[in-house]
Amino acid sequence: MASTNASQPAQPSQQPGGGLHVALDDHLPVDHRLSQVYRYGAGIMGLVLLAFGILGLTNNIGFFDTGNNSVGGLNTNGTLSVLSICIGLLLFVGMVIGGNFASTLNMVLGILFILSGFVNLGMLDTGANFLNFRIQNVLFSFVVGIMLMWFGMYGRVSSTLPHDNPYWKARHPDEAAQEQRAREARAAQARGAVSDGRS
Repeated sequence: MASTNASQPAQPSQQPGGGLHVALDDHLPVDHRLSQVYRYGAGIMGLVLLAFGILGLTNNIGFFDTGNNSVGGLNTNGTLSVLSICIGLLLFVGMVIGGNFASTLNMVLGILFILSGFVNLGMLDTGANFLNFRIQNVLFSFVVGIMLMWFGMYGRVSSTLPHDNPYWKARHPDEAAQEQRAREARAAQARGAVSDGRS
């Protein structure tokens, strides 16, 4: 997981019972480097879906056509194309906003893509398959879902986050405060040593 140079830690919220709770939408500093990962992830996956949707629409496929119409090896129809364009544009919005919004959006859409893969897997070769899915679409849905979840969770969900990560600081406020005091003490000693050397 990436190390960060955040200027301030995310602040945990105090639970009524006295415990600490860290939500996935805890504040990130504006200059947080992890935001770039969330932005790039949303942008790349959004571009893939947008291209797939636009190519599907340019083929003039019926909205609920269930024939063997394919784009880039994936079956499609008008409905799936429009849906792909909408999700791609939503990911572009996440890329523009960045920060926790992009991260959470990536995770939520990733989960939805994985669920969609399972649901459409069960609807293959049935009359309910209105999105014209084939097995390659199901696999694509799983891959996109996993990639979006990875981009969204990067630097947020791990048991081995670096200690300068704002999420680690929010989950371990006492240790973070102790480490901060130790850093300040070492900095003060270093300044004192420099001053003594000049005197």
